[in-house]
Amino acid sequence: MRTKLPSAEKYMTAHFTTGMELLCAVSGGLDSMCLLDFVVRWAEGREISVVAAHFHHGLRGALADRDEAFVQNDCAQRGIPFVSARGNAQAVAREEGLSVEEAARRLRYAFLEETAAKRHSAAILTAHHADDNAETMLLNLCRGTGSAGLGIPAVRGNIYRPFLELTRNQLADYAAARELLHVEDETNDEDVAARNLLRHKVLPILREINPKAAQNMARSAGLLAAEDALLDELAERLLEGAELSEHRAVLPWEVLWAAPEALRGRAVLGLMEKVCGRRRDLSAIHARAVLLLGEGRVYSLPYGLLARNNGETLELYKASPMPQPVPLLRGQPVKFGNWRVLLGGEGPPKSVSYRLCVPGPLEVTLWDRGDRMELPGSRGARTLKRLFADAGIPPDTRDRLPVLRMGARPVAAPYLGVDLEFSAGTSGEWITFYTEDIEGETL
Repeated sequence: MRTKLPSAEKYMTAHFTTGMELLCAVSGGLDSMCLLDFVVRWAEGREISVVAAHFHHGLRGALADRDEAFVQNDCAQRGIPFVSARGNAQAVAREEGLSVEEAARRLRYAFLEETAAKRHSAAILTAHHADDNAETMLLNLCRGTGSAGLGIPAVRGNIYRPFLELTRNQLADYAAARELLHVEDETNDEDVAARNLLRHKVLPILREINPKAAQNMARSAGLLAAEDALLDELAERLLEGAELSEHRAVLPWEVLWAAPEALRGRAVLGLMEKVCGRRRDLSAIHARAVLLLGEGRVYSLPYGLLARNNGETLELYKASPMPQPVPLLRGQPVKFGNWRVLLGGEGPPKSVSYRLCVPGPLEVTLWDRGDRMELPGSRGARTLKRLFADAGIPPDTRDRLPVLRMGARPVAAPYLGVDLEFSAGTSGEWITFYTEDIEGETL
């Protein structure tokens, strides 16, 4: 059984030097306990300090408590500094519409990043290995990823993975030779998660075809990563023709269409990253949708990012925060995003006004998918979404329009008019909608 890990030692020596602190992500499982033991032994005599970081996801009840206590006790016995935190992955999954696995991953990495920043740690180390890399490659192939998603990067930002060339069996041999204790996550034995299905049923078949399947896939991932970096560099050069400002970027379509197809999507992703400041959760699917965007159309992207086809240019920009509901009182104009709404009185020139009867208290809100209005002269009630579409209102404008509401009922909206039930013909009070630019000129 191996007691040394040459490829990992070479990796560590290439990336780290004296005077650093390294933060090891430690779950208590075999892989992460090997990582902690290996890094502590490698750091001896190099004036490098090692800290163990454990995150409790709020899942698995007492078993997760056991894992946390195990890592803490092991670190205490060996004199290794230990830090931990807890979260609620299920609550985050519900709130953000994520899978529990993805919510747990986000919480865990947020904890690691925050801890590294507070402690001024030089790097975060994780125990991902060749089998993990192979599983990720297969999962992403099933999802239709590009080369950027084929494999786990050996380095991403301040996150380092020294075990990517090692298999799970090699780590098991190391743990046995060092007599390392660990805990088992029982959910790893369940075939519910896609990754577990690959681990238990697909990879064993691949190993029958070639015992070194995982290592070969890891090698392929490394080659693809190098090629991917080169393509990203070429795509970045395309963006030299972009007009960049805070939260906005504009690029001529001719620049994109003159480039090879392999670079267009990368250039769009790079442009998105420049506007919103991050790349995670921005994928080739988003880039493809932007490239297919019809003239005059707008497409919503993650992080409040919007893409607009202006004809000759592609524009990417951050949407301003959505306005919150506000009560409307007679004679007192209210601000709603870029709009002003006035009940009673006379509005400025170029405003849009309608007459209505006011039987109760009103407020100004955004439209809702369940909203319906029946306009005078129509053949019954229709959804606001359909009415806005018929009026030629694009989605990015529609989603920020003020809707006058009485309780749950929409009463009036700019470009549409007043619901038949609240219409007052030539009598009643005026409701006025208008917008202003930064100089106060009515648009």
